[in-house]
Amino acid sequence: MSATSSGTAGTVRKRVRGGSRSSSTAPRSFGRPGTPWLYLAPALVVIGGLLVYPVYQLGLISFLEYTQAQVSGGEPTTFRGLGNYAELFGDSEFWRVLLATVVFAAACVVSTLAVGCALAVLLTRVRALPRLALMLAALGAWATPAITGSTVWLLLFDPDFGPVNRVLQLGDHSWTYGRYSAFLLVLLEVVWCSFPFVMVTVYAGIRAVPAEVLEAAALDGASQWRIWRSVLAPMLRPILVVVTIQSVIWDFKVFTQIYVMTNGGGIAGQNLVLNVYAYQKAFASSEYSLGSAIGVVMLLILLAVTLVYLRLLRRQGEEL
Repeated sequence: MSATSSGTAGTVRKRVRGGSRSSSTAPRSFGRPGTPWLYLAPALVVIGGLLVYPVYQLGLISFLEYTQAQVSGGEPTTFRGLGNYAELFGDSEFWRVLLATVVFAAACVVSTLAVGCALAVLLTRVRALPRLALMLAALGAWATPAITGSTVWLLLFDPDFGPVNRVLQLGDHSWTYGRYSAFLLVLLEVVWCSFPFVMVTVYAGIRAVPAEVLEAAALDGASQWRIWRSVLAPMLRPILVVVTIQSVIWDFKVFTQIYVMTNGGGIAGQNLVLNVYAYQKAFASSEYSLGSAIGVVMLLILLAVTLVYLRLLRRQGEEL
């Protein structure tokens, strides 16, 4: 080893020793144990007022006899315990609506993820101007209020004046008359107003993937589908978890689209979902306790689905 290199190494060792001594002798300052809670206090107060208290009231009413008679003060409020839940679970209509809600929400989630991910990949393949136009169109659909979008879709599929029937030459076919066609129409509207969130989020994740990884996969002869399935999807799994959970929550509690497009749940309630069913029980029939019980069941189902999904991912070693 030369004298120059040995002198440089000695200088580095001295600096390291000096740095370690200065860092070891430097005083350490610790904040008070309650300091983080002081910063979190405003947010906790807002969350407590907007989330915890309403959920508490929802659960409380679900255990009471609470109808229009109790609201008006004509009869005293009585405690029913699990009576409302027993009545709810003993109703065959509840199970029919629950099954329809699960199937409809699953179809909406899968369709939204498929459309959003496909368009996110497309955004990485087109030039700047078409990408900007697609972004603006998608954000416009996302920003449209649900009731406005539902009304527009009803006009598009109107049996008398809608352009869809004219293009498809379906005559005066009514999309909202049949059960499955009405669900399909609502599904299309839900996907239309939901896919921009998935598209923008997944596109941001794709842009964060190193270009060298994608180029290496392309040089190895992988197709676009193989690149997505074997390279992008595993790397984007934390993002896909977020958009999936958000989509499950949004689509499971769909209300406005069903209520507006099927006129309150369809003919004889054939297009009811749990949110509309709870509304009918609570406000149309003035059975507020039963409506609250349905709300509690929906909350528990969504919590269970989210926790199970996260648990499965943790078993696979994924960090969220």
